[in-house]
Amino acid sequence: MVSVRQEPWDSADAQRLRAAQRVELDARYGNDNHEPGTPPTGESVPVFFVARDGDGAALGCGGLRFLEPGSAEIKRMYVEPAARGSGVATAILRALEDAARDADVTTLLLETGTAQPDAMRFYEREGYRRIDNFGVYRGEPLSVCYSRELR
Repeated sequence: MVSVRQEPWDSADAQRLRAAQRVELDARYGNDNHEPGTPPTGESVPVFFVARDGDGAALGCGGLRFLEPGSAEIKRMYVEPAARGSGVATAILRALEDAARDADVTTLLLETGTAQPDAMRFYEREGYRRIDNFGVYRGEPLSVCYSRELR
């Protein structure tokens, strides 16, 4: 059983999960310079969730950065490798979508990268459609962007 709850951006588990994500992405891209724009912070990502197993161990995370009225960007979506394929990512995504709806967001956007085909398959399976790169990702050859209209 997985529970997904909002937690502070700077909680110990949130920091550990984001650091693990960073290590994985640095390895996939072969460097630590693969994210365009200003790195997210607790102020720019005010909604942040952590997924936990029945024993309370943190398995994954994800947050929302609000953009212009009616839109938000999913940031720092990550699931520990051992928990992948178990529904944790879907549970986090649903929590993010529900929080976005509660905030009157109608369009969710996200950026992933060319070295993350597993993430691209996941988002496509979950109803996100590939779009032209938006915002700071425009013209970035490693960026792949997606969008989903919320009902």
